[in-house]
Amino acid sequence: MIAHRTALALVAVSWLLAGVPAPAVAGAPAGSATKEAGKHFSRGVALYNEADYRAALVEFRRAYDIAPNAAVLYNLGETYYQLQNYALALTTLERYLTEAAANAPHRAEVEQTLEILRARVGKIKITTNVVDCEITVDDELVGKSPLGEPVLVSIGRRKVTAIREGRSPETRFVDVAAGDTVALNLTLGDPNARAQPAGPASPSGITRRDLITPGWITTGVLGTGAVTAGVFAYLASRNLADARKTFPATPADLDSKASRVTTLSLIADVLGVSAVITGVITWRLDRSVVREVHVAFAHDSIQLSGSF
Repeated sequence: MIAHRTALALVAVSWLLAGVPAPAVAGAPAGSATKEAGKHFSRGVALYNEADYRAALVEFRRAYDIAPNAAVLYNLGETYYQLQNYALALTTLERYLTEAAANAPHRAEVEQTLEILRARVGKIKITTNVVDCEITVDDELVGKSPLGEPVLVSIGRRKVTAIREGRSPETRFVDVAAGDTVALNLTLGDPNARAQPAGPASPSGITRRDLITPGWITTGVLGTGAVTAGVFAYLASRNLADARKTFPATPADLDSKASRVTTLSLIADVLGVSAVITGVITWRLDRSVVREVHVAFAHDSIQLSGSF
């Protein structure tokens, strides 16, 4: 793009060839509007040559708003190109060819550039579940729904947003390859919609959600009890083994220690199995609550469905 940047440096020449009186900085008489447009145009050229393309774009847009002419369209198109906004570069340079004179400068160059740009764009066919939504692509407004035709976009990952007053907005990211027409349906939720119960209520008014926290607490208590009983059972078994090695060992003492080992082991097993059963039941309740909320809101509440 070095040749393009050199061309943009010829400020006064571009304006004169476009048939617009030169700006005040060129020393030619002009109306106040044209002078103001010329200042923005010259500032845009300077910023462009400093590689501050976003600031240059603002200045060129302002110049065109004040005094529309093909020379500014050329510079706008080249600036969009440098910003890799190939879709707007394409449409702007096509406008340049339409509005510029047959012998306008850069015409041959622009025609070659357009061939490159046409291989760097695709389209997104955007639909919404409600009408009159503002549609933006990469935060640039492209129109309101329903859109009459697919939106021309640069290739790559594009951010598409639908906004409507009284509805929850939706933003989606889509990948667009050259020549693609990607279908995208945006569903805006109703923030005033009431949430349905997470689960059926019992006759006492207790829902599944009410059982989840107590269930996990019970699981934790049972698990802790199982571990504690297991530790005591292990220590008791060590005492029993030591007693058997001691002489003389009375049968009554050995029976007592053996009975203690058996009892503690049984308690550990019962608590462990209970902890597993309670944990599985609570996990299933937890999962069922999440699924029910998702199904209730999937069709009209993007925020809730996205959180699961």
